[in-house]
Amino acid sequence: MLLVIDVGNTNTKVGVCDDARLLVSWSLTTRREQTADEYGLFVETLLRTRGVDTKYFGATPITVDASLEAIPLAVDDPRSVGADRIVASVAAVAIYGAPIIVVDLGTATRFDCVDGRGRFVGGAIAPGIGIAADALLTRAARLYRVELVRPEHAIGRDTVTNIQSGIVYGFAGLIDGIIGRMRRELGSDVTVVATGGLASLMADVAGSIQHLNADLKLEGLRLIYQRLQK
Repeated sequence: MLLVIDVGNTNTKVGVCDDARLLVSWSLTTRREQTADEYGLFVETLLRTRGVDTKYFGATPITVDASLEAIPLAVDDPRSVGADRIVASVAAVAIYGAPIIVVDLGTATRFDCVDGRGRFVGGAIAPGIGIAADALLTRAARLYRVELVRPEHAIGRDTVTNIQSGIVYGFAGLIDGIIGRMRRELGSDVTVVATGGLASLMADVAGSIQHLNADLKLEGLRLIYQRLQK
């Protein structure tokens, strides 16, 4: 039994795996003020609600970074590549093959590129959808927070649908535009998979996204652990 944890800026995902697959996962809000003990108790409670005996998780944790050499890092400074990009790329290649682009829609909108030789070759980082929405509402006096959902039409008929259209379809254009440029560099046969907290919102809007995998990074952690045991 393997416990995998992906700590993001906005959400923390927790999963339990066996040797073959991810069995169950949870998504928690990341709170910087919480202590390690508080998180530990919370995770233990989640596990017990699913009948998972926490005595099986007494081992020293493994932390993912560039030194593990989980995937070749063909970038100028391999040490600067974040663990989340590494685990997402490992899982994407294992599940969908290479070349591949991972679109991670979280606090930031991140594009992780793996070439046809299975090497992480870099990508792009843009503001997250939530950050962009907050900036718009903070800087524009007469606008207000709206639910981030896909509007029925691109042409909004009121303030709410105007904002929704601008954010949702605007980011769809950003995603498709960046993917289009990356395809020209990686090759037209590249696969695109989306993950992250807002991936389900954008997967049906951005035409370049082919797959949706909410647990991609947890799967990557499982795969890396298995490789380390060999």
